[in-house]
Amino acid sequence: MFTPDEDLALIRTAAAEAGRIALGFWKREPEVWWKGSSPVSEADFAADAHLRRVLLEARPHYGWISEETAAQAADAGEQRFFVVDPIDGTRAFLRGETTWCISVAVIGAGRPVAGVLDAPALGEVFAATKEGPATLNGHPIAVSGAGRKRKLLLSMPDSMRRKLEAPRREEIDFAPNVPSLAYRLAMVASGRLDGTLVGARANDWDIAAGDLILERAGGRLVRADGRPHLYNPAPERHGVLVAGADGSMARLLGYGAEALG
Repeated sequence: MFTPDEDLALIRTAAAEAGRIALGFWKREPEVWWKGSSPVSEADFAADAHLRRVLLEARPHYGWISEETAAQAADAGEQRFFVVDPIDGTRAFLRGETTWCISVAVIGAGRPVAGVLDAPALGEVFAATKEGPATLNGHPIAVSGAGRKRKLLLSMPDSMRRKLEAPRREEIDFAPNVPSLAYRLAMVASGRLDGTLVGARANDWDIAAGDLILERAGGRLVRADGRPHLYNPAPERHGVLVAGADGSMARLLGYGAEALG
């Protein structure tokens, strides 16, 4: 059985190369298709193809879940599987912005055991295992120490912000929304944001790596009932989620409920 550190080394290397592949298309008007209202580009498919080949060659018994390709079940008796978003923040990528990332996690027994978020346009790599610290470019990171009394710096979808901006302006500093949910979770993990509210319909590949990185940085990503998410081989769409430090969680859950009203 591979250790979390061995899995992290594998996915970190694979994500770095996927990032280099994606950068080859960035700001070069890649071909784009549409899945309903969501764009997907040839860069997404190229990064996904690399990740699938490299990761499943190295771990042929693991399962596979990706935003862009068909799921593959793990071999009998194997609990672990990859959860991949080859480019989280495709809209930002296509606009030539920098806040997009490659998101790769390994799930074991329902929770992430290794995760990496590689943001190549920013030169930032966030990583964690279930047993070690969360890091940014190899240096430990931690959530902010915001507590009950001061304003919280939060980022959230515009629809949620509109419901909170007037009644909560004395309690919340509103940061611009970041289209990449994975990168937004990394911003919370590194203390750049005190928290974030996540609108309904996020997918497992949006959150798996960020979930672990945030947890190991001292924070939590939870559902509206305050419970963490358990991952399974059938990817799931979520209701409202909130992310932040324990000391802010009661406030964040309240804001999440209010934004739903």
